[in-house]
Amino acid sequence: MYPILAKQTLAPGIKRFEVVAPEIARHRQAGQFVILRVHEEGERIPITIADADAARGTITLIVQEVGKTTQLMGKKAAGDFLPDVCGPLGEPTHIEKFGHCVCLAGGVGVAEIYPVVAALRTAGNYVTAVMGARTRELLLLEEEMRRVAHRLIVTTDDGSYGVHGLVTRPLTEMLNNTDFVDRVFCIGPVPMMRAVAELTRPFHIPTIVSLNPIMVDGTGMCGGCRVTVGGKVKFACVDGPDFEAHDVDFDELVRRQRMYHEEEKEVMQ
Repeated sequence: MYPILAKQTLAPGIKRFEVVAPEIARHRQAGQFVILRVHEEGERIPITIADADAARGTITLIVQEVGKTTQLMGKKAAGDFLPDVCGPLGEPTHIEKFGHCVCLAGGVGVAEIYPVVAALRTAGNYVTAVMGARTRELLLLEEEMRRVAHRLIVTTDDGSYGVHGLVTRPLTEMLNNTDFVDRVFCIGPVPMMRAVAELTRPFHIPTIVSLNPIMVDGTGMCGGCRVTVGGKVKFACVDGPDFEAHDVDFDELVRRQRMYHEEEKEVMQ
């Protein structure tokens, strides 16, 4: 059993949990995730490890309530327990000194890219972070991101805060103004990651995306998270979740993410 030490509401439908998991906290690296169950008979869902405190033996999980299981997770409180938390899983994000790194994230993807930004800066990179949301009240971890990035650009779809538009707008300006960009990291909704990939493709800038297909066991055995990258079948849970965006078959990824749409809709009803 894994105790929930603290819970905080970050934005409507988005909760932050501090969970006691000492072994995971000691070994996790940027880009890795856990697979958890909310109750003994529940489904297994992947959640990125947003942060960890090895001294306290805790990991930080940020959960957006979009389906039945994440809604049940959102009802958990400090003092409750999770029956299973398995991890750290997945290949860590490859971190080295690249130069100028631009890290883009939309929505809850900000929680997932936060440890990547921190790791890149520690490795000696100059890091520009671009984070966006539909509206100001849905922005996450702004102050935390300001502390770890050299430069932070905030965008909102409705213009209620920061730059009016999508996260691709500042990236387009950087590329067109010949700002030298050595590497791009992007985490968020599939349409956003695909758009970023198409922006950087003509410039031949390595662009890393973190994929979020359906996962069950997290060890590559179920095959639920398979994706096609560079014409080859990969499993996001063991080969990823990070992949070169220019090689990802995004059309297939979208189709596979919609496989259980009707079943999920029925459960929610």
